[in-house]
Amino acid sequence: MAYPFGSAIFTPTIKALQEKHGSRRSYAKRESAGVSSDPIGPDEAQFIEERDSFYMATIGETGWPYVQHRGGPKGFLKVIDANTLAFADFRGNRQYISAGNLTTNPRVAMILVDYPQQTRLKILGTIQTLEGVEAKEWLSEHPDPGYPAQMERVFAIHVEATDWNCQQHITPRFSEDEIRGALNPWEDRFESLQKENAELRRQLESVKVA
Repeated sequence: MAYPFGSAIFTPTIKALQEKHGSRRSYAKRESAGVSSDPIGPDEAQFIEERDSFYMATIGETGWPYVQHRGGPKGFLKVIDANTLAFADFRGNRQYISAGNLTTNPRVAMILVDYPQQTRLKILGTIQTLEGVEAKEWLSEHPDPGYPAQMERVFAIHVEATDWNCQQHITPRFSEDEIRGALNPWEDRFESLQKENAELRRQLESVKVA
């Protein structure tokens, strides 16, 4: 199984559409290219650990999909090993839609986006929910220091497949920290010029007085 993501997602109907629109051949080559590696390699791990948010889809008992945005401090989605991710479920609006969906269907689809670099990673997996003592033990081993949110449970994800998505149509966006980082050299330069200007004014005034 060289392309686990395709094997899980590409149904006969989807393959027929790929054939119709001319993309089936390239995906078929990927599926027959050889043995796949672990779903979370070094590149995936680094990318995941640098994210401060992601989107996660679950399926409810009514059959409707539900997509939820998850956010936290950078690295709150933790790489446990080459097949496992986990994150603390912090208290939010207390609708418990994702948590409820996962009790009847543990499958999830996730997408992580690096907006400045226009890069995204798709993840398929199944979730195990940890609560009570198990959740507290996990959090003590993988803390998020300084983050004030209240943890209610931990979601441990067995990753079945990952896939790097194309860069098309990702609009570059920048976080406050990224903008501050880009502006820091200019702010330092502005401060230096202000000091230089003040010194030149002082020297000019001293010449006038003399």
